[in-house]
Amino acid sequence: MKRLRFLILITVLIFSFKSAAHEIRPAYLQLVQIDQNTYEAYWKVPILGELIPKINPVFPSGFQLEQLNRPNKAGGAVVYSYRLKSEMALPGQVLYIDGLDKTLIDALLTITYLNGETVSVLLQPDKDSIIIPGESKLIDIIKTYTILGIEHILLGFDHLLFVLALILIVNSNWKIIKTVTAFTLAHSITLSAAALGLVFVPGPPVEAIIALSIVFLALEIVLNLRGKETLTSRQPWIVAFVFGLLHGFGFAGALSDIGLPQQNIPWALGFFNIGVELGQIAFILVVVLLTKVLNLKKNWPLATKLIPAYGIGSIACFWLIERIVGFWI
Repeated sequence: MKRLRFLILITVLIFSFKSAAHEIRPAYLQLVQIDQNTYEAYWKVPILGELIPKINPVFPSGFQLEQLNRPNKAGGAVVYSYRLKSEMALPGQVLYIDGLDKTLIDALLTITYLNGETVSVLLQPDKDSIIIPGESKLIDIIKTYTILGIEHILLGFDHLLFVLALILIVNSNWKIIKTVTAFTLAHSITLSAAALGLVFVPGPPVEAIIALSIVFLALEIVLNLRGKETLTSRQPWIVAFVFGLLHGFGFAGALSDIGLPQQNIPWALGFFNIGVELGQIAFILVVVLLTKVLNLKKNWPLATKLIPAYGIGSIACFWLIERIVGFWI
C-alpha cells in the first residue's frame, strides 16, 4: 500500500508540470560593438507561463543605456533593444543582472567586438555579476555550453518523459544501453545539422510530434503490460532512433534561441551535446535505480503498473492538443 501511495504521488507530481514541457530557457544579453564607444544591446527575457521575470542588466556608472524600441514578444520571450554608450572601455567592467538571484534563470552574455572577437559567459542566480572579458577563453565556452546542455535536458520535461517511457518498456540493462545510444546518436545528428543551418524544420510541428511520440510510447507501455509484444519491446533502439531525430530538432530550437559563438561553433555545439548527454545519463541512472529498488517491473499488480503509463499518456495528450492549438495562436 505504501508503494502504491508513493507511485500515485510521483504521478501527481508529473501532472503538476502541465504545460511546462519546455525547459526554463536562459535570459540572453547580446552586445555588438559598432564603434569605439557604442554598442547595440539586445536583452531577451524568457516568459514563464504568464510571468515576465523582473531581471535587468546593470552596467557601471558612466555607461548610458538608451532604449531604442518598445519591448516586443517573440518566441516565448520579451526582447528589449538598447544602445550602450561610454567613453570607458567595456572589458574589465563589472556587469550585474539585477533580480537574477531571485529566479532559477541563467543569463547568457555574448559580446562581439569591433575586431571580430566574440566572448560568451554564463551568469547564474548564485553568480549574478561578472567582470566583462575582452577576449574569449575556450574554458568559458566549454563550461557555459556544457551547463546549458545539462539544464536543457533536465528541465525539458517532454524529453525526460520520452526517455522514462523507453526505460519502462525495455526489460534489460543491455537493451537500455543500446536504446539510449540510438536515441543519443539520432538527436545528436539532427541537433548538429539544424544548429549549423544545414536543415530547417519549423519548431511548432516538431514540438507537437515530440508530444505525439510520448503518446505512442505510453500506448506501447500499456500493450506491453497486457502481454502484447510491440515494436518498442522487440526493437526499442529503432523507435528511439527514429523519434530521436525529431527530439534533436527540439534541442536545436533551444540552441538557436541561445546562439553559438561564431569563432567557436564546434566547441560550443560539441559541449552542448555533451551536457545534454550528461544530464540524460544522470536521469536514466536515477530512474533505473528507482525501478530496481521498487521492483516496479515485477512485483506490482497490473493496475498499479499502469498508473505511470496512463499518467505519461495523459500529460503527452495535453501537450499535443496544446501545441496543435498553438499553430493558430
